Amino acid sequence: MSDLLEPGRHRAVGLGDDGLWRAMLEVERAWLAAMVAQGKQGATEAHLQTLTAAIAADLPRPSPESIENAGSPVVELVRILRAAVDDDTAQYIHCGLTSQDVLDTALMLLAKDALGRADTYLTITAAALAELARAHRQSLMTGRTLTQYAVPVTFGLKAAQWLVGVLDARDAIRGAELPVQAGGAAGTRSLLGELTDTPDAVVDAFAAELGLRRALPWHTRRTAITRIADVLGEACAAAGVIAGNVLFLGRPEVGEVREGRSAGKGTSSTMPHKANPVLSVLIRSAALQVPPLVGHLHTCSALATDERPDGAWHAEWPAFSRVLTLTVTALSQTADLVGGLEVDAAAMAERARAAAGDLLAERPGDAGEDPMRYLGSATDFVDQVLERWDRG
Repeated sequence: MSDLLEPGRHRAVGLGDDGLWRAMLEVERAWLAAMVAQGKQGATEAHLQTLTAAIAADLPRPSPESIENAGSPVVELVRILRAAVDDDTAQYIHCGLTSQDVLDTALMLLAKDALGRADTYLTITAAALAELARAHRQSLMTGRTLTQYAVPVTFGLKAAQWLVGVLDARDAIRGAELPVQAGGAAGTRSLLGELTDTPDAVVDAFAAELGLRRALPWHTRRTAITRIADVLGEACAAAGVIAGNVLFLGRPEVGEVREGRSAGKGTSSTMPHKANPVLSVLIRSAALQVPPLVGHLHTCSALATDERPDGAWHAEWPAFSRVLTLTVTALSQTADLVGGLEVDAAAMAERARAAAGDLLAERPGDAGEDPMRYLGSATDFVDQVLERWDRG
């Protein structure tokens, strides 16, 4: 996809092709570093320095045609790296790995980056939501179910519910596991076992170099991919809930909240009076796109046959990449949206009091006519959520 068709994609810089290329280079460097550290016969610090210098240089990129001919970018990556060093060093590059090891591990590095950014944006969003929940703990507004007036609520409770979704998503992200892939040709590490007497130690060092977790080869056990996609999907859903509510509450006929305004934001090509809620629209767009991509990754996982899938693995690549970029972009936009949200508490209260007859329809006969006296445990719920936030 292009920046023209995915507004805001610049927020996910480094998670596209350039980031993947750098990640694959880092995987090859880390593998040789692990081999050298564990005393793999023949591989020396000088070989590692040569490879590191080659990576730091301006290496050529493979052509689209060459990648198509190879079926993956890794074959061309290895060819380019070996051509950039002397023959003695070249023999140790990629030795003991297979293409899937490099690409899967590189995607884990991108996922590590994406999860870290997601955590940061969710934390920023949570802090802003906590402020809104605290400030509007008793800000009366109309509760709505199935689009119709229900009972009185507070905007603080609404913000607190959004906060719970954000904190749950952040907890899930912090629990995500990021394993290295190091199985060799068919997941048995057969060549590595011939190269060293300590293959497990090499994989441990490889994982440590990259800041990832050691794991059994997972060439056809794709839960590493699906679980990361799941937690990012949960985060995107939490953002989508916020955006959807802002879109409704910000309609001119409702007018209870409004996106923060800045010069040039939300302008129309033909209607000068408009201030479109562009952040909410783009966040909602991502929240609609990510779940089908997550489902697609589960389908690919279910079709991961033999010792390397014929097509199911390949079908993961663009979907997983888009989950990363869409979610990071949406969460960055959500942090901006919530941080700049304008709340019209007076308009909320005015509408709630005008609709008191409907909002209090379920009340006992002696409950009175003041919606503020029919909030149930709303303020207690806000306090419970804020206590969770304050605990960290």
